[in-house]
Amino acid sequence: MSRPIALNPDSRAAALAAMASGDLDVLVVGGGVVGVGAALDAVTRGLNVGLIEQRDLASGTSSRSSKLVHGGLRYLEMCDFGLVKEALEERGLLLTRLAPHLVRPVPFLYPLEHAYERPYVGAGVALYDAMAMAGRYETGVPRHKHVFRKELARLAPDVRTDELHGAIRYYDAQVDDARLVMTIARTAANNGAHVATRTKVTGFLREGERIVGVEARDLENGVDFTVRARTVINAAGVWTDQIQEMVGGEGALDVDASKGIHLVVPRDRIRSECGFITKTPHSVLFVIPWGRHWIIGTTDTPWDLDLAHPAASRTDIDYLLEQVNKLLKVPLDHDDVEGVYAGLRPLLKPLRKAGVEAETTKLSREHTTISPVPGLVLIAGGKLTTYRVMARDAVDLAVADLDHVRPSLTDRVPLVGAYGFEARTNQRVALSRVAGIGVGRIDHLLGRYGGLVDEVLALVEQRPELAQPLQHADEYLAVEVVYAVTHEGARHLRSARAPHPDLDRDLRPRGRGRAGGGSADGR
Repeated sequence: MSRPIALNPDSRAAALAAMASGDLDVLVVGGGVVGVGAALDAVTRGLNVGLIEQRDLASGTSSRSSKLVHGGLRYLEMCDFGLVKEALEERGLLLTRLAPHLVRPVPFLYPLEHAYERPYVGAGVALYDAMAMAGRYETGVPRHKHVFRKELARLAPDVRTDELHGAIRYYDAQVDDARLVMTIARTAANNGAHVATRTKVTGFLREGERIVGVEARDLENGVDFTVRARTVINAAGVWTDQIQEMVGGEGALDVDASKGIHLVVPRDRIRSECGFITKTPHSVLFVIPWGRHWIIGTTDTPWDLDLAHPAASRTDIDYLLEQVNKLLKVPLDHDDVEGVYAGLRPLLKPLRKAGVEAETTKLSREHTTISPVPGLVLIAGGKLTTYRVMARDAVDLAVADLDHVRPSLTDRVPLVGAYGFEARTNQRVALSRVAGIGVGRIDHLLGRYGGLVDEVLALVEQRPELAQPLQHADEYLAVEVVYAVTHEGARHLRSARAPHPDLDRDLRPRGRGRAGGGSADGR
């Protein structure tokens, strides 16, 4: 198999030139998971496709999630069986076919406070597993198991088992959300899509009532240009209202930003072999294992400030600590919190207008696509797990007026790195010996790059010093930063505290000029 196209300065320049010089079938605006998914869906149907993102791939909502690929156990209680079935099928597809190198099973405990909860919760989890097994794809995870107090104390020594009647252990999956987005984008580029980050939409082109493209600006060079396209798909998430204003207020989706925050605490602070899920007064609480840490989330509060920089308040942090401490023998406090991140969910409000001119498809409780004016498709709502379905639905609507367009086939298109992953995993000891890197480090690289680990190790062969761990982040190797620059579109080092993009620091590798678009963490 040939090596995938790298996202780098040359590929970005080529993408911008291609989009400026010719007509596209589909232009996607937005480099989150839905946008890159739509670009991949469209290009694998044989269409000429471009994607532009004003910041970095996954710079917004798609890098600030709970990192879960799940069916949504809580939706069963709402009787939203269709949504759960759809998400469980997508979970199995990602685990077993599309991204086995990125998505992996993770065990959760559902603590039971009262004995009468066991048959009720147990029936729900059994239905959850049954729906997954009845789906079109392999489940990719083990079945649930009832856990009683003695075994719960062994699995989770730091949990207050004396006040519980055991738990139910079940499995969902998790993923590095930003890496998933970057990998989908790279897969789209490898199939012929033109991908350019740091490119901002400044207006829309019209011919009569129809949208025929966009006016854009290359933010790296300050150059304005136009992109003509038969259809524009807006996948801008919480920025949907701003895009609609550019159209002249003719949008039909009303999107509110809801803030969700997560705490990051050391793994050794909570001794447990599994994560946790439990109800809270407002939603559910997840305690998710994440390498050397736990991710604890989340909240759901309105946000009407700067969309690019959502922030956690002390009230948010106190709320999560209060909820998680109900489970723990030794409570967490602010000193245990090593990091906090906040993201915004694009939540749909009722449609602002309806009528014969507004072609609307209500596809599920979670997402909606609509074509408010000819040549423009809007998509909003949804969640990370079902990005592929959302992308398919958006492209279906975008090509409804085009003849001889093939149906979606992204359920049969593995992401780059999936090919060769199992073989390289079997060869992990040999790879460790040849590269002079510990087997544990090789496992880490396989879990981030899959079959593309050969490209990473080739850089180490050229520059052995890149096998050294990063200072203050020793779970990562220096080669991962270099690879992010040369292959994954990284252009800037961004401080988490920087309030404005103007405060970004350029990544300027010696002898290579600027790097490509994305974040230096491999987004």
